[in-house]
Amino acid sequence: MLSAPPPELTIVIPTLNEQDNIVVLVQRLDTVLTGVRWEAMFVDDDSADATHDRVRELAATDARVRLLHRIGRRGLSSACIEGALASTSPYLAVMDADLQHDETLLPAMLARLQADEADLVIGSRYVPGGSIGEWTAGRAGISGFATRLARLVTGTPVHDPMSGFFMLRRPVLDRCVRRLSAVGFKILLDILASSPRGLRVIELPFVFRIRHAGSSKLDAVAALDYLVLLADKLVGQVVPVRFLLFAAIGALGLVLHVLVLALALCAMPFPPAQWLATLCAMAGNFLLNDRVTFRDRRLRGPRRWTGLCAFTLLCGLGAAANVGVANLLVGPGHDAWWLAGIAGAAMSLVWNYAVSSTLIWRR
Repeated sequence: MLSAPPPELTIVIPTLNEQDNIVVLVQRLDTVLTGVRWEAMFVDDDSADATHDRVRELAATDARVRLLHRIGRRGLSSACIEGALASTSPYLAVMDADLQHDETLLPAMLARLQADEADLVIGSRYVPGGSIGEWTAGRAGISGFATRLARLVTGTPVHDPMSGFFMLRRPVLDRCVRRLSAVGFKILLDILASSPRGLRVIELPFVFRIRHAGSSKLDAVAALDYLVLLADKLVGQVVPVRFLLFAAIGALGLVLHVLVLALALCAMPFPPAQWLATLCAMAGNFLLNDRVTFRDRRLRGPRRWTGLCAFTLLCGLGAAANVGVANLLVGPGHDAWWLAGIAGAAMSLVWNYAVSSTLIWRR
């Protein structure tokens, strides 16, 4: 049985509301990759616009265009991982759909890998000949600081570990895929920090272009995801970073509890004021955990309300466990009351996190 030869290069392109860029990007790939057996793997996080429809229309007439439509999952890094794992090509590239990356660099990247000169080739903005383009001074300063921080924390020697434009051999991904954090939008940094062995890296310069259409997806939560990724590479093997975020939000909830209690006592007796403060703290904790800690599993629609009710109930059980453990540990003379209190609080924290991650924000 005769069949077309399989692709040798898969370009993984994560998308979210990029409908006006899809056709132009595929046309440019077709122009620069003449003579290369390639496929474009679009991984769409259930865009609100017609992005996945545009990709399907192209795929109906061009077998090199593929779509992985994700529902209920978000995140550029995890999208890149899933797209790469859904392919069988020996060479994998990652690039954005907004046309800010220079697609004309792809043949040179592939040639370096095929010549066995490198395991990973990066399109770099920070080597001679490269540039960040028309960025404002503020954005350039933030990018420079984040890049230096990444190199310091992870020990990566490359000039642009924050690049979202690179190509690698499949064995590089296979060796580190189970170590990847899959957090945020800096998948290259994740790969560099997770590889169990040293990588031969080449950086090729390119000029970062302005976005063709659509709007940037960077926001404060994306910046937080970046810090979470760095933290995961530092301590993730010891303590899950998601648990640390949950604990930090719990501490903020305690502050909110005290503030609400102080204000409520101006107008009501202590028992109802305490109840009001407790409910406000629980609601605040729920909203922050839904937005930050479990961003990739965020609840929507009616599930948000049922989740809030379940979170309040389960945290109430956690508070009961807190008191129970503390009462068991406190001595007759109450000499170690502080130790009993800490143990009870730790029990409550572990309980709340366990039931929240497995029952409320389950995968």
